[in-house]
Amino acid sequence: MDDIVSPALVVDEDKCRRNIRHMIAKARQSKVIFRPHFKTHQSQIIGRWFREAGTEKICVSSVTMAEYFAADGWHDIMVAFPVNTREINQINNLASRIQLSILIADSSVLKFLKSNMKHPAGFYIKLDVGNFRSGFHPDETEDISRTLQEAAENELLQFKGFVAHAGQTYQTYSLNDVQKAYTKGSRQLTAITEHFKKEYPGIIASWGDTPTCSLINEFKGIDEIRPGNFVFYDLMQFHLASCDWEQIAVAVAAPVVAKRKMRNEIILYAGAVHLSKDAVEISDTGHVFGEIVKLTEKGWERFSQPIYLNRLSQEHGIFHCPDDFWNEFEPGDLAGIIPVHSCLTADLLRGKFYNLKSEAFFGEQG
Repeated sequence: MDDIVSPALVVDEDKCRRNIRHMIAKARQSKVIFRPHFKTHQSQIIGRWFREAGTEKICVSSVTMAEYFAADGWHDIMVAFPVNTREINQINNLASRIQLSILIADSSVLKFLKSNMKHPAGFYIKLDVGNFRSGFHPDETEDISRTLQEAAENELLQFKGFVAHAGQTYQTYSLNDVQKAYTKGSRQLTAITEHFKKEYPGIIASWGDTPTCSLINEFKGIDEIRPGNFVFYDLMQFHLASCDWEQIAVAVAAPVVAKRKMRNEIILYAGAVHLSKDAVEISDTGHVFGEIVKLTEKGWERFSQPIYLNRLSQEHGIFHCPDDFWNEFEPGDLAGIIPVHSCLTADLLRGKFYNLKSEAFFGEQG
């Protein structure tokens, strides 16, 4: 890691590939379509690891991201974010080149698309199953029906089904809570899909979020899963019990810049602009912004006593260091940080991915 001079995301390729294979096997065993979300890594190189494992369908969180992956040969892409009508030219351009699917979370947007879509595109109706972010409430069947009738007036718009994302699972604290969120949300999703299948045969129920896709073993009534974070996992997923420690495939390499013995604090070059300010609550510790680990040639190791990143400013990361480990860190060294939310950390460190296996930086990320 001698080439690392500023905060970088160290990626363990072997762990990533294992995580990919594991989720693909789970999808096959459950007989559901596997459409991984690429917003976590946003990397054509990592995308190829999925392709090599047999993945053909993907989803992304922006039109720009769809363009980036389309340029690397992906042909079946869902933009899993409500349509932004200001991007209609880019949407039409993509639809002319690939099998594009888009999300509808507002009936007025579909009216706009009816008049402005120039090329065939699939669309899904976004459902809100408890995340309270975007989408139709599952009880709004009349509004959904009117929206679909509107879309039918333009044969270029092809209704594909319903999607749901149980983002509320990221605020749960036990497997039981995750199971409850999945049970309630999946029942709502499958019920409305079955209701509309009578009029629109062939539509599917598409479900996405890493905690449930990692912890639930049977996806009854679900046709497709869209997990994303699982390729890396992170500290939040570990504390949700979504993954084992050995499945976490990324760590931030952060230069040590100063030590303050009177406070037993180590100061790192790794702040909110590198990690994000997402935090996780640790019992008897409070909110933390990552776990400090020892970087090695083979990856990273936990300390015998957990050490957490306690404070963040824009560029600084600060942690309290127990006396037993004080001499482990000197200015110029690299400390490892297991990020709380790897999706945001990876986004902030795009272009600064370091492959542990090849000991080299990745090409430019999208």
